[in-house]
Amino acid sequence: MDLSNNPTSPDVIPWKNGAGDPFSSARAAWSGCGTTERLSIVRKIRHRIAADAEDLVRALATRPGRRAAESLSAEILPLAEACRFLEREAVRLLAPRRLGRRGRPVWLFGVAAEVRREPFGTVLIVGPSNYPLLLPGVQALQALAAGNAVLVKPAPGCSAPMDRLAGWLAEAGLPAGLFRVLDESPDAVTDAVAAGIDKLVLTGSAGTGRAVAERLADALVPSTMELSGNDPVFVLPGADAGLVARALAFGLRFNGSATCIAPRRVFVPREMAAGLEEALRGPVAAIPPTAVPAAVRRRLGGLARAAVADGARPLGPLPGEADPTMPPLILADARPDMALLREELFAPVLSLVPVRDLDEALEAAARSPYALGASVFGPEGAARALAGRLDAGAVTVNDLIVPTADPRLPFGGRRASGWGVTRGAEGLLEMTRVKTVSVRRGRSRPHFDPPRDGDAALMLAALRLLHGGGGARLGALRRLFQALRGRRDD
Repeated sequence: MDLSNNPTSPDVIPWKNGAGDPFSSARAAWSGCGTTERLSIVRKIRHRIAADAEDLVRALATRPGRRAAESLSAEILPLAEACRFLEREAVRLLAPRRLGRRGRPVWLFGVAAEVRREPFGTVLIVGPSNYPLLLPGVQALQALAAGNAVLVKPAPGCSAPMDRLAGWLAEAGLPAGLFRVLDESPDAVTDAVAAGIDKLVLTGSAGTGRAVAERLADALVPSTMELSGNDPVFVLPGADAGLVARALAFGLRFNGSATCIAPRRVFVPREMAAGLEEALRGPVAAIPPTAVPAAVRRRLGGLARAAVADGARPLGPLPGEADPTMPPLILADARPDMALLREELFAPVLSLVPVRDLDEALEAAARSPYALGASVFGPEGAARALAGRLDAGAVTVNDLIVPTADPRLPFGGRRASGWGVTRGAEGLLEMTRVKTVSVRRGRSRPHFDPPRDGDAALMLAALRLLHGGGGARLGALRRLFQALRGRRDD
C-alpha cells in the first residue's frame, strides 16, 4: 500500500483514526513537537512559493479567463503573507496562557491556572473551485502549524495546486501521512468522515454546507463552514460616484466575479441612482465576457427574467444558454423582495436598489439570508458608524474584496453564510481545542472537610462582602467575622 503524500486511491483509507491507524504515532509526534519546529516547515513553504511561483501560476490555469497577474495577486502573494503571519505570531498564539492572581476568586487562593491550546488530531479541509490554492492552502498550513494532520479534498479539477503543496511539504521534512490530498469526488468527504476525522473545514455553497453538517452531526464532529454570500454595497450621501463605479466594476471583473464577497446588491439613495448608473456604463462595458457554467447561466437567466417581469431594468442582454460566456449584467430599479437578491450566484451580476434612506437600506438588506461580507462607500465617519450596524462577518469601507486578504484578519460569515472563521489569529486558534490546567499549591483544602452548620452563613457573608452594594458591605463584614468565629468555636 502506498502511504506517501500522493493522492489516495478510492480503496485506500490510510487516514483512519483509532486502532490500526498507521499514522497515529506520526500524528502524536507532530503534535508533541514544538511550534517553532513546525513553523520551520511553514518557512520553507513560503520560500518555495516565492521560488516556484510560475509553477503555481500554471497549476492555477484551470481558472477560466484568469491571467497570471491575477493568480499572483489573488492567491499566491496572499498565501505567502499568510505563511509569514504564522511565522511571526503562531508561537505566541499557541503558547499556554498562564493566569495570574488578578481576577482569581479569593476562595481559590493557592491555585495556579493556565489555558492550553492543543490540536484536534485530523482536520479535513474541503476546498472550493474559485480559489483552489489560497483558501485550502491557508487552512491547511494553519492546521499543520497547530499540530494537526491534514486531509484536503479539492474541488473537481482543482487538485493541481494541492498536489504541489503536498510535494513541497514532503520535501520540507513534513512526516509522511500528515498531509494528504484526497480524491476530488464528493464520496471522498463521506468516506473520510466515516473513517474518522476530528474536525472539518469547508468552503462552499450553503447547500453543500447543510448536507455535510448533517453527516457530521451523527458523529458530533465540529466544523468551520465558510459558505456563500450575496453581498450588499451601501452607497451613502457624499460618496464619490466615480469611485463606487470603479469598485463595482472591479468586483464584477475580479476572478470572473466568482468570489463569495463580490458585490451583488447595491443600495443607493434614490437621488444618486441615475448618476451611479451612468458612471457604471463605461467601466462595465470594458469588462470582457467571462466563462460561467451552464447550470449557473440557466439559473441566473431565470432569476433575471423574473426580476425584469417584476420591474427591474436590464442594462444589457440577459444571459443565454448557448454562449458559454456572459458579459456583466446590471439590473437597475431592482427591489429587495426579488429572488435574484436572495440567491448565491457566482456570476458577474449586480442589482441596483434605489432606497429612500439608510433605514430602508438596512431593512432591505436584511431580507437576504446571507451575511458574509458588506461594503460601505461614503464619508469615513458615517461609513464607520454604519459598519457597526451591519450584520456581516467582514465589512470594507471605501473598498471591495482586497482588504480581506490581510493575513491578520479572520474571515467568516453569519446565518446562511456559515459559522466559525478561518485565517488570522482566530482562524489559527480554531484549529485547536482548549484545555485548562489548574494546580493547587500548599496543604489547605477546606472544601475537602465535611459540611458544617455555619457554612451557609459564611458563604452568604462572603458573597455580600465581595459583590454587594456599598451599603451592605459593612454589615456583611461583621457577619463574616461572626461566621468565622463560630467555625473556630466548633
